[in-house]
Amino acid sequence: MLQAFAVLLVFQCLGEGLVFLAGWPVPGPVTGMLLLLAALVAFPRLQDVVEAGANELLRHLSLLFVPAGVGIVVAASSGSGQWLAIAASVVASTLVTLALTALVLQGLMPRTRPAQEQKDV
Repeated sequence: MLQAFAVLLVFQCLGEGLVFLAGWPVPGPVTGMLLLLAALVAFPRLQDVVEAGANELLRHLSLLFVPAGVGIVVAASSGSGQWLAIAASVVASTLVTLALTALVLQGLMPRTRPAQEQKDV
């Protein structure tokens, strides 16, 4: 399992380094994950090494959200008096996201003719 964590860490560091050197506006861990995907496609035996560590991380994924939750609670005091603006922005961003998702889905779905038109043809 230590070997799996080492492989994951190496690819994360490679991604961070590549983003830093190239100046890309992409997070380093995302680039590292894409590099890991390419390595897994190129070397299928690497999956056996990474799988054990990845499964262990997934088993304890909820623990990785604890620091973020603590940060939100600590930062909540700085948002006092701004709850109306925060609630409005959360509602508005949710509605915009739903609308854009619906538009993208509608654009990607193949156009089908109504059943009555199909019978007439």
